[in-house]
Amino acid sequence: MNETNLDWDDLRLFLAVARGGGLAAASGATGKSAPTLGRRMVALEKRLGAELFLRLPRGYALTEEGTALLAKLSEVESRIAPLMPEPEARKPLVKLSAGTWMTHLLCRKAQAIAGGDVAIRFISADHVLDIRRRDAVIGIRNHRPDQIGLACRRVGRVAFAAYATDPQVTPWVRVMGQTPSARWVAQASAGQPVIEVTGPRNALDLARAGVARAVLPCFIGDDSNGLIRVSDPIEALAHDQWLVTHDDERFAPEVRTVIRRVEALLRDLHHPGG
Repeated sequence: MNETNLDWDDLRLFLAVARGGGLAAASGATGKSAPTLGRRMVALEKRLGAELFLRLPRGYALTEEGTALLAKLSEVESRIAPLMPEPEARKPLVKLSAGTWMTHLLCRKAQAIAGGDVAIRFISADHVLDIRRRDAVIGIRNHRPDQIGLACRRVGRVAFAAYATDPQVTPWVRVMGQTPSARWVAQASAGQPVIEVTGPRNALDLARAGVARAVLPCFIGDDSNGLIRVSDPIEALAHDQWLVTHDDERFAPEVRTVIRRVEALLRDLHHPGG
C-alpha cells in the first residue's frame, strides 16, 4: 500500500467504518452521512492502491489489507491519544435557512428544534441559499427545487392577507423590492398613501403601531396581538412550502432529527389539530 499523502481525517473515518462494520454505524459515530462515508472510503482505497473492504449486503468486512491498516492505525492512535487534550463535547451543527417570517417563527421554536442534542444556526435570507454548496444544510422554500442532488418534501401551503389594527386604517406599507407581495401592494395601493420600508419586520411594526396596513403571512398576522385581517386571503400570493436538504446530508443523524422536528412544527402550523 502507498501510505504517503494521507489525510488523518480520512483515516479517522476509516477507523469508524472498520470498527462499526459498515456505513450506518460509522455515520452515527462521526456525524457524516452514509453516502459521504462511502465516497471517502472509495477515495482512500484509490490513494492507497488497495482494497480495504468487502462490501457485503449487511455491512463492510475488512480485507487482509484493511485488517493490516486497522492494526497500524490502532497502534498509532494508542500512542498519540495520551498526548491529546480531552475533546470538548460539541453538539453537531445544523444550518437552517428560511425567509424572514419563517425564521421569526422558527426562532420562537428554537428549543423544540434543537432539543438539547443539536446546535442550530438560523440563517434568515429572503434570497435562496445554495444548499448544494452547503451554504445551508436545511432550507425552507416557497417553491419546489429542480436542481439535481436535492431532496424535498411539501409541508403545507402559506396564505397571506392584509392586516391592520382597524379596518379604517388606509395607508399601506410596502416592502421595497420585487417580491410577489411587494408587487401586489403596489397595485392594491394605487392612489392611496404608502409608506415604504426596506425590511419585512418594519412592515409588521408599522401595522402594529396602527400607522398602516400590511400584507403578512397569515401565520404571522393571525398570531400578532392587536392585528386583525382587513382583507380576505390573497390567493395570488398563496404558495406551497417545501423542506429541502442535500441528498447526502439528509442521512446524517442530526439532520434527520432536525428535519423531523421542523416538519412536525410546519405541519402543525399549516394543519392545526390535523
